[in-house]
Amino acid sequence: MGFLTGKTVIITGGGRAVLKDGSCGSIGYGIATAFAKEGANLVITGRNLQKLLDAKEELERLYGVKVLPVQADVCAGADNEAVVKNVVKQTIDTFGDIHVLINNAQASASGVPLAEHTTEQFDLAMYSGLYATFYYMKICYDYLAKTKGTVINFASGAGLFGNFGQCAYAAAKEAIRGMSRVAATEWGKDDINVNVICPLAWTSQLENWADKYPEAFAANVKMPPMGHYGDVEMEIGRACVAMCSPDFKYMSGETITLEGGMGLRP
Repeated sequence: MGFLTGKTVIITGGGRAVLKDGSCGSIGYGIATAFAKEGANLVITGRNLQKLLDAKEELERLYGVKVLPVQADVCAGADNEAVVKNVVKQTIDTFGDIHVLINNAQASASGVPLAEHTTEQFDLAMYSGLYATFYYMKICYDYLAKTKGTVINFASGAGLFGNFGQCAYAAAKEAIRGMSRVAATEWGKDDINVNVICPLAWTSQLENWADKYPEAFAANVKMPPMGHYGDVEMEIGRACVAMCSPDFKYMSGETITLEGGMGLRP
């Protein structure tokens, strides 16, 4: 039994994805796997219901945890507050509490220069990332205050370093980073831990980007000194698990950059 047995974790963008070699290719799924190994109950959201169902089947079969998949899409033109309230309601109806909120979901049109970006492409990044994070944090606040919970948001080196072809993605990620710092300041009195991870993990999205935009990829994504990109479960997922430990509370408000070899191994 892990130290998170009986705790409830919401992970946005938690559907199953694989790399070309068949290994795990999604940060969200890597995180879900790491938390499942610690015995946590999981709520995973995403746009693709089949990916969520595939994740549920595998995680429940392998680790004996309970997984609630909820199809949810925060996007332009939708009643996004209602979308998120539905996820939270199903979470509470099923598990009773929320102990950890992980805002991982993000879509974007990477590789498109700023001058060629359309409003629709900009909205895609802002709604799926920034607005989703805002609504989940706002609606989960009372439950996290009750459990003295943890919020883990995801930013990116694209915003920190100004990567070519990622203007909307970078803007959304930097906004998430700023909002997270405000939350850490405001919610400290409630003993809610809020942190941001800027990962460099090898995912199916990064693999596809490298295939579709090789020049932009070569210009912006550098191999870390350790000689490998971050593993979505063993480095990114395990780092998220570690942030839920009571010993991590003093780090609230920090931005943590995880490149290859810099995550936390069990």
